[in-house]
Amino acid sequence: MGAMVTSRAAAAGVTSMGIAVYDSQDRKVYEQMVGDFTPDTRVAIASSSKMVSGTVIFDVIRQGLLSLDSTTGQVLGWTGDKANITLRHLLSFTSGMEPSNPCTTRVGITLAECVAQIATVPMKAPPGTRFDYGSTHLQVAARMAEVVTNKTWNTLFTQTLATPLGLPSGVTYYTAPTQQLGTTNPLVAGGLRASMNEYAKLLALVYHRGRYAGLEKGTLALFALQTREPYPSVVVGNSPYGELGYPYRYGLTAWLECTTPATGCDSISTPGAFGFTPWLDRHANYYAILGMQLGGGDVSGGVVAFSVDLENDLKPLIETALGN
Repeated sequence: MGAMVTSRAAAAGVTSMGIAVYDSQDRKVYEQMVGDFTPDTRVAIASSSKMVSGTVIFDVIRQGLLSLDSTTGQVLGWTGDKANITLRHLLSFTSGMEPSNPCTTRVGITLAECVAQIATVPMKAPPGTRFDYGSTHLQVAARMAEVVTNKTWNTLFTQTLATPLGLPSGVTYYTAPTQQLGTTNPLVAGGLRASMNEYAKLLALVYHRGRYAGLEKGTLALFALQTREPYPSVVVGNSPYGELGYPYRYGLTAWLECTTPATGCDSISTPGAFGFTPWLDRHANYYAILGMQLGGGDVSGGVVAFSVDLENDLKPLIETALGN
């Protein structure tokens, strides 16, 4: 495993990264750092934010304030063909909305203002018929959570996850996470900053289906649904994994790393554009994080291809090392 990480990093020109593997008892059973990267180096984790955002929303559902069937019409007052978009559509990126909107990168506005702009854009497809990976779905889902809790997204994240897990205030969502700018219009799908050690607590919570460190977040049923593709017959539009040649489909804020997505996957992941890649495998009894924050010019062959290929090639080696 160590040899693979070292050689892949060298071949791609990656000089700063790390890997950590945890067993089902939350013991760190393997750790390796390349260059000056450390497990406490806090970085912009990009789309690794998605699974964390999903956990926050799962807990709003646990409290009975939303359900997966709550609609934008009911909660946000949306009308017309957009009014039937459900939280399930939003968390699975099958809302039929355009997957990106310039408002998600605007620092000087609020999440409510951004979502009001998203609401004006014509639909791309009816809800539940098309998958498009992108940021707008979770921006809208987060706004629904803000409305029913009467809290801002970052307050909700802090109270639901960060404070109970003992994470410092720097672990928060930004509009522009690499520059640490903007917290009133946080990029819910990609704005979190965290170190490997900090993220490990968030990943442990997901691995244990919301039952970790004395906490109960979300419901067991929601974490089970997370591992399944809710609309298996969708047309696949924008799919970063598809572009890399992987057959993986998407559940609720997580990639499903198996060949049976309609019935559920033991292994799920949430890799980010800067290379940070967390995943878990409940069958093989471990969870792991590839930590890094790379720019496009840092890697020959592309950042996401580097981290995702490395993750997928490490998986059998980790299973063997753990004796599974």
